[in-house]
Amino acid sequence: MDQHIINFTGPGNQGMQLGYNSGSVVYNERQRPETPPPPACLVPFRRDPDFVERGTLLDQIRKRCSAPASRVALVGLGGVGHKKSQLAIEYCYRTVEQLPGTWVFWAHASNATRLEQSFREIADYVKIRGREDPKADVFKLVHNWLRIEKNGPWLFVLDNADDAAALSSPPNTSQKSPANHGGDGALQQHLSTYLPPTTHGSVLVTTRTRLAVMQIVEDNDIIPIKPMSDTAAHALFRKKLGDTGDQDDDVAELATSLDFMPLALVQAAAYIRKRAPRCSVQQYIEEYRQNDNRTTSLLNQEAGHLRRDAEANNSVLLTWQITFEYLRSQRPSAADLLSLMSFFDRQGIQEALLHKPSGVANDDEFENDVATLRGYSFVTVTTDANTFEMHNLVQLATRKWLEHQGDHQFDKWSKKFISNLCAEFPEGNYENWGKCQALFPHARAALAQRPKGKNTLKKWAQLLHNAARYASNIGKANEAVYMATVSMEVRREVCGEESLTMLSTMATLVLARQRGGWVKESRSMWRQILTISEKVLRPDQLYRWTSIGSLVDPSDQPGKYQEAELIARIDMAISEQISGSEHPDTLGKMRILAGILTNQLKFEEAEPMYRQMLAMETKMLGPEHPSTLHGMDTLAVLLDKQSKNEEAELMLRETLTRREKVLGSEHTDTLRSMHWLASFLVDQGCYDESLLLFERAYTGHRTVLGEDNPKTLSSMHNLAVVLDKQGKYKEAEPRLRQTLARQEKLFGFEDRDTQDSVAYLANFLARHYRFDECLAQFERAYTALSNDLGEDHPDTRACGEGYAKMKVVVAQYLEEHHGTLSSSSAILDNSSNAAARDVE
Repeated sequence: MDQHIINFTGPGNQGMQLGYNSGSVVYNERQRPETPPPPACLVPFRRDPDFVERGTLLDQIRKRCSAPASRVALVGLGGVGHKKSQLAIEYCYRTVEQLPGTWVFWAHASNATRLEQSFREIADYVKIRGREDPKADVFKLVHNWLRIEKNGPWLFVLDNADDAAALSSPPNTSQKSPANHGGDGALQQHLSTYLPPTTHGSVLVTTRTRLAVMQIVEDNDIIPIKPMSDTAAHALFRKKLGDTGDQDDDVAELATSLDFMPLALVQAAAYIRKRAPRCSVQQYIEEYRQNDNRTTSLLNQEAGHLRRDAEANNSVLLTWQITFEYLRSQRPSAADLLSLMSFFDRQGIQEALLHKPSGVANDDEFENDVATLRGYSFVTVTTDANTFEMHNLVQLATRKWLEHQGDHQFDKWSKKFISNLCAEFPEGNYENWGKCQALFPHARAALAQRPKGKNTLKKWAQLLHNAARYASNIGKANEAVYMATVSMEVRREVCGEESLTMLSTMATLVLARQRGGWVKESRSMWRQILTISEKVLRPDQLYRWTSIGSLVDPSDQPGKYQEAELIARIDMAISEQISGSEHPDTLGKMRILAGILTNQLKFEEAEPMYRQMLAMETKMLGPEHPSTLHGMDTLAVLLDKQSKNEEAELMLRETLTRREKVLGSEHTDTLRSMHWLASFLVDQGCYDESLLLFERAYTGHRTVLGEDNPKTLSSMHNLAVVLDKQGKYKEAEPRLRQTLARQEKLFGFEDRDTQDSVAYLANFLARHYRFDECLAQFERAYTALSNDLGEDHPDTRACGEGYAKMKVVVAQYLEEHHGTLSSSSAILDNSSNAAARDVE
C-alpha cells in the first residue's frame, strides 16, 4: 500500500514532508576527540588454510614490494577466482607476520562506487579528520594520510583493478538534457595521483589486463600470473578435496580437463567432497565430459554473452552448472539463496538484504544455507561476518540459468531482490546517509533490472525515488536526475498522472534538476506539479506546495500567496496550540509561513521566524546538520535584502565554512554558498576575494556538473564580470565571449541567461567604444528571437527595447563627439541594464 505522504527535500532541508505529517527530528551529540588506532591488517578476507605455494611468486612479490615507493601489479586471466587475489591475501598476512607495525589496506577496485567506499572505510578506520563529510574528497584525505611518515609503514592493495574507467576521473560531457544518465564519479584525478610515492609505503595491484593499470605501474613492475602448473593444480585440488582415496592419475586428468583453473578446481572438489563416497573424481570426469559433449543449454543459449571474455571458459561454467544442479536437488533453500544473491552488486551484500529469502523456518536454516554456499565457493564472507561477496561469473551464470528455467524463476528472484532492497533502503535524509551509502551500489544494480508486475514496479519506483533523494542530497545531481526520471515514468505508468506518489517523485526530480543547474526544466516541471496539485489536493495541503514552489520559481503567480498565507497562519496556530511552539511539526509549518511572507517581500515579519527556526534546529539537530545550514543560508540572504550587511556577511561566511566541512567543497549546496558570499562581496566592492570565490565555484561546477552545464556557464560569466569590474578587460572579454557562445549553442537566444550575456557583452563593447560590434550583438539576438518566438513575445520585445536604447545612446555619443571616438573615459556605464546576475 502506498504511503500518502508527499516528500520534498529542499536545499539542505532533508526529511521535510509535505503531506499529512512532518519529518522527525534527529538529535545528536558531540563526539569526543578520536584516538588513532595502532597499525592493523584491513584485509577483508580470511587467510586460506589451503593456500598452495606457487613456485617463487611470493618471493618475487616480496622483493618488488620491498623497494622504496614500489608499485607492483599481478596481471593474469580474470574470472577464475583463487589466483591473483589469493596471492595478494597471502602476501598481506605474511607481511604482517614479518613486519609487525605495518598497515595493510585493501581496496576493491572493480568499480568506482566500491573503490570510493573502500577508501571511506579506510578513512573511518584510521580516523582521518574530515571523513564524516559524505561529499569530501576521500581519496585526497587518504592520500594525505599516507604521505605522513609518522603514521607508519603501509602496504596498499588494489584488488580487481580491471576497468580503466573506474580508476579515472569521469570525462566532462556536454549535457543538453538533465535526464542524461551519468554518475558523478568521486575521483577528480586518476587514482594513481592518490597513491603517494613514499619510501614508507608500497602498492600492490591485481588485474586481469595491464592496460587498466598502466598509469599506476611501469612495465617492469608487472608480475605475470600464468595458469597454474600441473603440480600446483594437483596440490590445490588435493587440499580442497581431502582424503577421498582417489587415484593421482584421476586427479591429474580432472585438473587437465578443467584447464588448471582454480575456481573450477575448487568447485569440483567441493562437489565431490559433499557427495563422497557416492561420487569419485572419475565419476565427476564422466559427468563433466557428458555435459561438455552435449553442450549444455546454458552454454548453447548464452555462450556469446557468458564468454564475452576469454577467461570465462567452459571449465568454469560447466563446473558451476554441475554443482548448482546438484545443490538445487539436495538443498533447494541454498540454491534459492544463491539465486537471490545473484541480483545484487557482487560486493557488500548485507545479511539484512537476504535473511529468510525463501521463507525458511529459522536462523539456523539460513546459516546452514550460507555454510553450504561457502563450501562450494559460491560466496565468501568478509571480515564483517554479516556481509557477503560473490564472483561476477557466478552471479552472471546464476542469472542466465534462471532465465532459461520454467516457473518464471528469474522473475521470482528479481522481484524478491527488489522487494528486499526497497524495504532496507531508507529515504535519503541526512541521518540515513551512512546506510544509503552502503546500499547505493545495489540500487545502481537495480536500476538496470526493471521488474515485471505492477506491485513490484511500485517498489522499484520507490527504491529509485529514495536512491535519487540520497544522490541529490550528497551532490550527485546527474545520477539523481536519471533515477528520479525513471521512477517518475514508472509511477506515471502504474499509479497515474495525478497520484500523490507521482507528485512526490516529480518534486524530487525538480530539486535534482535545480541542484544540477537545469533551472529552466525545473521551473517547467514545477508548473506541472502545481497544475496537478490543484486537482488532487485539498487547500490545506496545496498551500504547502505553493510556498515551497518559491525554491524553483519565486515569481510564479504571486496572487496565490495571499490565500496561502491565511491558511498557513491558521495551520501554524493550531499546531502551536496542540504540539507547542518548539515541536518539529510547528517549526515545519513556521518555515512554510516564513517562505510565503518572504515571497511577498514581508522581510521584517519573516526574519524573527527564521531566527527562531534556526535557534531550534541548532539545538535539536546540531550546528552542522544540513537543515541548520539551509536555515543559516536563508536567514543570511534575508538579512542581505534588508541591508543588514555585517550580520549577513558573518552568517554567509560561517555557512560556507560549515558546508565545506560537512558536505565537501564540491557539493552543489557548498558551491551555492560560495556564489552567495561572492555576490555579496561584489556588492560591497570586495572584488579580490569575490574573484577567488567565483573561480572556486566555476571549478567546482565544471568538475561536478560538466563544462556546459548552466551553473558552470553562469559561474564563468560571474567570474568575467568581476574581472571587468577590476579593470582586467583583456581577461574578462574572452570569458564573456566563451560563455555567450556556449549558451547560444546549447540553449539558444530564448534562454534568459543567454539574453543577459548578450546584454552584458554588448554593454562591455560599448564602454570600449566598439559600437558596431555592440549593436551587431543586439541585432543578432533580436533577429533570432523574432524568428524563434515571434515579434510579440515578451523576450523579443525586451531585447528589441534594449537594442533601441543602445542605438540611441550610441547615436548621442557620436553626435556629441562629431562622429569620432574620444580617448576620455567611457560614458556608457551599464546602459543596457545588464549586471552580474545571480546564478540561482
